[in-house]
Amino acid sequence: MYIILVYDIGEKRVGKMLKLCRRYLNWIQNSVFEGEITEVKLKQLVHSARLIMEEETDSLILFKSREQNWLEKEIIGQDKNDLDTFI
Repeated sequence: MYIILVYDIGEKRVGKMLKLCRRYLNWIQNSVFEGEITEVKLKQLVHSARLIMEEETDSLILFKSREQNWLEKEIIGQDKNDLDTFI
């Protein structure tokens, strides 16, 4: 599946959440990530995120789609993270 993940986390926990999300997804900008992920890996990611979060004050939002092709992405202004891979 293809997901877009957005989080709003307290300052003290932002670094941990950033490192966690980068293990599973592509960083787009600030607290936004996207990418293909299996159901099992998504469950691992969410479980690990819950251990970092304080659910009373923090939030994690997931937008899910079967495939990236189901979403149209338009960037206006500077693209913060080029996803091209050079080999």
